[in-house]
Amino acid sequence: MVPWIDDSQPLPEPGRIAEDVPGLVAAGGRLTLPRLEQAYRQGLFPWFGPGQPVLWWSPDPRMVLRVADFRLHRSLRKTLAHFLRTPGCAIRFDHAFDDVIDACARTPRAGQDGTWIVPAMQRAYRAWHRAGRVHSVETWDGDRLVGGLYFVAVGRMVFGESMFSLRADASKLALAALVAACRARGVALIDCQQHTGHLASLGACEMPRADFLRQLALARDAPEFADWTYDESDWGALDPRLLPVPPQQGAATTTPPTAAEDQAT
Repeated sequence: MVPWIDDSQPLPEPGRIAEDVPGLVAAGGRLTLPRLEQAYRQGLFPWFGPGQPVLWWSPDPRMVLRVADFRLHRSLRKTLAHFLRTPGCAIRFDHAFDDVIDACARTPRAGQDGTWIVPAMQRAYRAWHRAGRVHSVETWDGDRLVGGLYFVAVGRMVFGESMFSLRADASKLALAALVAACRARGVALIDCQQHTGHLASLGACEMPRADFLRQLALARDAPEFADWTYDESDWGALDPRLLPVPPQQGAATTTPPTAAEDQAT
């Protein structure tokens, strides 16, 4: 049977109990920050629907993205290069976290009706964001947020939670930015929780839970990065061709004509 727990009881270790429902490790308790910290450090995450108790999961196998295996397809690289060179377009970290989680909550997972990011989940992860553990990566077109994702960072381990896109490839651009940041910071693995064809097309694959937990044990206690701000130099860790092109020394520069000059011509 699935163990029922309250806030005073520790979460069971994945793989130590018989799972009536594959991957379901425990039920009950609240989404407090200490509980979430304990869960992620053990390789568990909450996932439940409206009217359900908190359900704690640790799938076997686990979907992961080794950042070294991220597939920057030629078409995506061209889209990303064009985006980065378009005035007004920008990638930002933690600029509008609340808007990102709201948008993700309106985006059902593949094959599901409704959202799994229920109000209790939103409140908990907003609080965890304010505590510095949860971050957003955002794709902006001018002053419009067009895509993004949010993730949990523990030590040198990154747990991808959810993403959304309001235009083609906007969430892929955010994921590419996260991969670049992870490579630049020595993070080897992004947890993706469950298999989707979308993630598989970008290089994610399934890993036995035991292997995932071993990787997690090595990464969770490593020195953390307090600063997950966007740094355009991170693109060099993904593809040097995405780095900003510096102006050539001594090259002539031009400025747009003034209105008067424009009329004179």
